[in-house]
Amino acid sequence: MSSTHTGIEWTDKTWNPITGCDKVSPGCLHCYAEAITQRFPKNFPNGFALTMHPERLEEPLRWRTPSRVFVNSMSDLFHKDVPLDFIQQVFSVIHSTPWHIYQILTKRHERLKDLASKLDFPRNVWLGVSVENQSYAERLDYLRSVPVSVRFVSCEPLLGALKLNLTGIDWVIVGGESGQKHRPMQISWAEDIRDQCQNAGVAFFFKQVGGRTPKAGGRLLNNEIWDEMPAVWQQHLQKWGSNPLTVKKLKLIA
Repeated sequence: MSSTHTGIEWTDKTWNPITGCDKVSPGCLHCYAEAITQRFPKNFPNGFALTMHPERLEEPLRWRTPSRVFVNSMSDLFHKDVPLDFIQQVFSVIHSTPWHIYQILTKRHERLKDLASKLDFPRNVWLGVSVENQSYAERLDYLRSVPVSVRFVSCEPLLGALKLNLTGIDWVIVGGESGQKHRPMQISWAEDIRDQCQNAGVAFFFKQVGGRTPKAGGRLLNNEIWDEMPAVWQQHLQKWGSNPLTVKKLKLIA
């Protein structure tokens, strides 16, 4: 689970220099990452306890194909117990691999804002926050305060109707919850968010309806697949191409 091609539709690879987390809001209740650690205990000797993996930091330096990389699918980079120094090491790798796009998603919006002035955000970072219901829409205000090239919102699992202020937001992902205890999503909630995105000129990505399994409800919304991405993704591919690069192996400077 350190790095892998992934079934997550909006990314290409996952990179997990950190694993483990704890619950901070309703979207965390049936955490898929925690379930994975329980299903594969041999791969996670510390269970779902927060764990840094410095030996994984250099992995993206070896990936030659320009990719969208989801950072810490098994954790949260801005968890309160992740040292600033370790976050800076992650950013150093991102700076050193401009042919990749790195998607960082957090529920720790307050720490994100606190650290923003201490971090040098690379141009190839897409930064997002999770907003599962209206009570957490304020996370967008914190996101807007951070100087990044792309800001996005993950409304997954979508647990209620949302009215979003999409000023300064480039991309919205919507998805229903999956698993045996999934909380059903009303299609009208997703339709309304799609309409808000269209009115604001924001890319909209519908990941799944949800159900007992991620694929159970399919991906259709009004009989359509919605796979919109921020315009800069196409620009990135035009610059770097989508074929493997001849990349000199780099070493991190401690």
